[in-house]
Amino acid sequence: MKLLKRYFWRAVMIPTLAILFIIVGLDCLFGFIYELEFLRGNYQVMEALQFILTTTPRRFYEYMPMAILLGTLIGLSLLANSGELSVIRAAGVSTLKVSWLVLRPVLVLIILSIPLGEYLTPYSEQVAQSNRSMAEGGGEALRSKYGYWHREGPEFIHINAVQPNGVLHGLTRYRFSDGQKLTETQYVNRAIYQGESWSLEGIQGTRLFADHVETYQKDQGEWQTELTPQLLSIVVLKPDNLALVKLLEYTRYLKRQGLETADYMLSFWQKLFMPLATIGMVLIAISFVFGPLREVTMGLRLTAGIVAGLIFHYGQQFFGQLSLVFHTDPLLAAILPPSLCLVLGIWLLQRVR
Repeated sequence: MKLLKRYFWRAVMIPTLAILFIIVGLDCLFGFIYELEFLRGNYQVMEALQFILTTTPRRFYEYMPMAILLGTLIGLSLLANSGELSVIRAAGVSTLKVSWLVLRPVLVLIILSIPLGEYLTPYSEQVAQSNRSMAEGGGEALRSKYGYWHREGPEFIHINAVQPNGVLHGLTRYRFSDGQKLTETQYVNRAIYQGESWSLEGIQGTRLFADHVETYQKDQGEWQTELTPQLLSIVVLKPDNLALVKLLEYTRYLKRQGLETADYMLSFWQKLFMPLATIGMVLIAISFVFGPLREVTMGLRLTAGIVAGLIFHYGQQFFGQLSLVFHTDPLLAAILPPSLCLVLGIWLLQRVR
């Protein structure tokens, strides 16, 4: 049995890793070509290449489920085409046992992807976005299209770049009155977090009154706000690139500000149930090899696997966006596609036993 375990381990792990590196490599290449269209200022070819390399952990994490699905299909297809899978089953190894042997390396890959998505991806994405914003923006207010907008109370805030060490570049603040009238704008060249407040450098502001306008400049200043470097590290990233703990932390902050939290909670539940969906897709892949696609070519099996993966991906996106539009529970929208995928995989396996 130990020999059989190692056999299935190699059959699944090697194709999965090979596909993962191929997909990520192609995505990096196309991403680099896409970035070349937006070269400007200090953001040139080397900076674009650095951005692509820094975002590589996120690409590995995003493509892991698809690579697992295709790798499992390829590995089992090779065993089926050579007749080895038939010999293994003829030796008394049940479909259920084969499924468990296949799931063992899959579970290891899922476990290894957890720290990748929880720790490395959020940090590397923040570094990449910050470096690109600083190079592209050049420190001018609102010049960088990669800046970040945020609202806190009566203020709307735009930040050109956020560094992981608690330094902001190109901070623009718009303060409104209770009557929704703009009362003051302020541009800050740089802000440094001091533990309880932000120290501001290079301040230029304008105060708007009913009958006149006042401008002012200051070398130094202080900014009292609930925003901390930890919260800002969340603001600058898409919800899908955040760690689960950070998603919950930022959701609580948004609730205190009276802001919408549905998109962050949707990402939280989708990330939480992604391992369940991956296992479901692997079970479907196993049923394909043992069931309706047993006698077809590997190309057709791969096509079926890609179609199944795309159906799940777009189905998950559809239910997620549907919940945001109709304000339904994000938990229901996130758990429905993985549950359907898992139930379908178990049902198909039951049919081929």
